[in-house]
Amino acid sequence: MCYTLPLTAAIVTTILWRQKKEVKIWWLNLMLYGGALFGVVDHLWHGELFLISESITKDLSLGCVITATILACWGMMLALARVNPVLARYLGAPQSMGKEENLH
Repeated sequence: MCYTLPLTAAIVTTILWRQKKEVKIWWLNLMLYGGALFGVVDHLWHGELFLISESITKDLSLGCVITATILACWGMMLALARVNPVLARYLGAPQSMGKEENLH
């Protein structure tokens, strides 16, 4: 069940991405689907064939932690994109003015 929260968030971001087509939402979307896939693989790895473990509350708590960690990493990527023009280009984020641009 730990995959349900990241999967739900990924579905919501898929809907948002289809409306806005922003690259940074696309990156968040990929990260959330990766978190959901991690949860599914974890359940299968531990022999939980129907993807339900013994403690649903622990699984949902883990899902919250996974989703919050993904959101925090995405936020850090966006923050770093403000100071790193190469990363900003990949994320589709607005680039801050560099030293060369300030001279003109």
